[in-house]
Amino acid sequence: MGTDLHELLRSLRVWDPAVTELPPFDPAAAPDTPLPLFTAWFAEAVAAGQPEPHTMSLATAGEDGRPDVRIVMLHGADAAGWSFATHATSRKGRQLAERPYAALAFYWPVLGRQVRVRGPVTAAPPEQGHADLHARSTGALAAALTGRQSDVLPSSEELRRASEAAWQRAREDPTAPAPTWTLYRLRPQEVEFFQGDADRRHVRLDYTYRDGRWVRDLLWP
Repeated sequence: MGTDLHELLRSLRVWDPAVTELPPFDPAAAPDTPLPLFTAWFAEAVAAGQPEPHTMSLATAGEDGRPDVRIVMLHGADAAGWSFATHATSRKGRQLAERPYAALAFYWPVLGRQVRVRGPVTAAPPEQGHADLHARSTGALAAALTGRQSDVLPSSEELRRASEAAWQRAREDPTAPAPTWTLYRLRPQEVEFFQGDADRRHVRLDYTYRDGRWVRDLLWP
């Protein structure tokens, strides 16, 4: 028998109290800039047992202006911006070359929290991307050395051969370069923090960078 998608959707709960805690959030007590609040919320998501809290949606647009989105991993967040990495020759790398602007979205359902970040994106110097890659696991290096991300794959067997060769090289040469692997930084112009509320009076605190400073606004949920 086929699955009734609409019936399945109606059976699901959002923020089930058995697995979700909706902590209070007082926006009046929030810091003047978004990075400290993001760091605190990220740490609280980790402490609450949120699986893979460092994963995020990355939205870009191509030359035709059509949106695209995928899940990537956060590599860092500091005064220079929120960072992630990919091949410059991948679909998202090509899109960022055409339109160097992106949006990020984090969702931590164990706390009913969401963070959205928007801003221009720049590529870090190659030596920084190299250092970032080689500070990670052998598997991360092997994946980067496999390359050809987003290209058409003729067969699974070709991927297997390329991956096995990349793993061998990564083990034998832990500092092997991956020339197209690039570290990107999104410099935030807007950061929104969303805290869910059981009575649906959700709190949305928006930081917008205007005239050299961060301006905070509450948004209707």
